[in-house]
Amino acid sequence: MVPLLALACGSSVATVYFAQPLLVTLGERFALGSGLLGVITAVTQLGYAAGLLTLVPLGDLLDRRRLVTGQLGLLALALLGAGLAPGVAALLGALAVVGLLAVVAQTMVAAAAALTPPARRGRAVGTVTGGIVTGILLARAAAGVLADLAGWRAVYLASAGVTAVLALLLRRVLPPGAPSAGMREASYGRLVASTVALFVHHPLLRIRGALALLVFAAFSTLWSGVAQPLSGPPWSLSHTAIGAFGLAGAAGAVAAGVAGRWNDRGLAERTTGVGLALLALSWLPIALTRQSLWALAIGAVLLDFAVQAVHVTNQTLIHAVRPDAGSRIIGGYMVFYSAGSGLGALGSSLAYAAAGWSAVTALGMSFSLAALLLWATTRRNKGRPTCRPAHRVGTEPTK
Repeated sequence: MVPLLALACGSSVATVYFAQPLLVTLGERFALGSGLLGVITAVTQLGYAAGLLTLVPLGDLLDRRRLVTGQLGLLALALLGAGLAPGVAALLGALAVVGLLAVVAQTMVAAAAALTPPARRGRAVGTVTGGIVTGILLARAAAGVLADLAGWRAVYLASAGVTAVLALLLRRVLPPGAPSAGMREASYGRLVASTVALFVHHPLLRIRGALALLVFAAFSTLWSGVAQPLSGPPWSLSHTAIGAFGLAGAAGAVAAGVAGRWNDRGLAERTTGVGLALLALSWLPIALTRQSLWALAIGAVLLDFAVQAVHVTNQTLIHAVRPDAGSRIIGGYMVFYSAGSGLGALGSSLAYAAAGWSAVTALGMSFSLAALLLWATTRRNKGRPTCRPAHRVGTEPTK
């Protein structure tokens, strides 16, 4: 069951990133100027942010088998709608729903933890989370290859078929799971409100959320904008070649392991500082993309390494604030992630339309330096969470 959940997680998260190597083609097909290409990525990310806040909490209230398989079934329909979209309004609407429903991956991570005995829980969660990382890593490459072979619509139609099959398989193997006795008393509205309350009352959550917004804005500035210079002269690369640059994300897996070990040694602040410094430096070789693909590859590796190091550190620190509310905290944190990703996607397309790749590079560098400045001015917290007594869902924590 755990490998199947990992596969389903990777497949679900991949749907959020399929469009990135296809942006130029989608712009030509739907008559979108270069300044509007970022909207395609942004609506998916904004849908994902909405799903994190509105759908993920349902995992604490509803039967997990019905919730997971129902969301996967609806995701398959949304992907089918994207693949068959006759116009730009239908495409953007379908992609927003795809983002909204792709958060089922977070529900499946929680399901894996709940269904695994404590002695094997860490390994199970690691396996399922590895599926998410792999899905993000392979999404751009797979989309590029399939688009070159059968057109961009085939990417979404094939994904719809895979998602439907996974929904049926999980329907057979996932046991039903009712919410705990304590959670049965909580209403959906109070559960969502408690997520917001956690961020209102804990400064560390807000700081690390703001860092996530800026870091992933820089990340999205690169990956949502790079298709435009690579598609045109002097490179004129195919979808497959553009998508292959996404494999630089393998550096992120290495960074996750390194950051995890440093955090275990109490070096969270050092990890954050090193990561943010590398993020800013990565834009120097990225700026040379029109002169050298090797420079782009080196910059992409540095950028992905830095982003994942900061991301892992953020998650480690915020979970320690309230371990009993870990799912809600991670869900709220990921809203910042999605908002940053959407901001970077919109900003990169507008910057490219205004002044070309140099403007995109300047934008990415600005996000990175802003994150470094924020960390430097708030590091008095030393990354330590404020310990406060636990409180019931929907109530204000003890101050």
